[in-house]
Amino acid sequence: MNNKKSINLDVIKEQLTAPASSPHGAPVDQWNPGFCGEIDLLIKRNGEWLYQQSPITRPAMVNLFARVLWLEDRRYYLKTPVEKMGIQVEDTPFHVTQMSDVIDSEGNSAIQFTTLTGDLVTLDQAHPIRLRLDPITSEPSPLVLVRYGMEALISRPVFYELIERASTRLVDGQEQLIIESAGCEFVLGAVDNND
Repeated sequence: MNNKKSINLDVIKEQLTAPASSPHGAPVDQWNPGFCGEIDLLIKRNGEWLYQQSPITRPAMVNLFARVLWLEDRRYYLKTPVEKMGIQVEDTPFHVTQMSDVIDSEGNSAIQFTTLTGDLVTLDQAHPIRLRLDPITSEPSPLVLVRYGMEALISRPVFYELIERASTRLVDGQEQLIIESAGCEFVLGAVDNND
């Protein structure tokens, strides 16, 4: 039996189009609404958003909802000023699709990622990269912190761009790929010398 709540996505959209919203996301950390139940909304591993198993085809709506994603106790929610609704996320809620070079506030060269939902994330101390290894295949999934503990999966083409820019360095006796951004260094993984 499906006990998920049915909602009107346009009603949520109206709640969120207040002036308090900003390019960096709504102030969801300041909202404290009550939990209203689960809704049949799924963010697939490839970044596609489904409502009641149908794709949400309006990118502006997806981008707006992405601004009010919230992670709490390892569960994902859409959080508005008046309600908090549980959703499903197959892997990560954000997906990096592009990379560019920028100059950060300290005057350092930095790497900036763009997500499928329009977020701009500078690779820096507050937004580090980490590698998650598949327990069976050992295949790495590169992730970058976006906000409020939520991460973005870095697409393969972008990850390969990072690897091409990386330098190698001996770290704890093993040769590692290192990328620099915003005055910080990030390990992209061990160098495979079997090629």
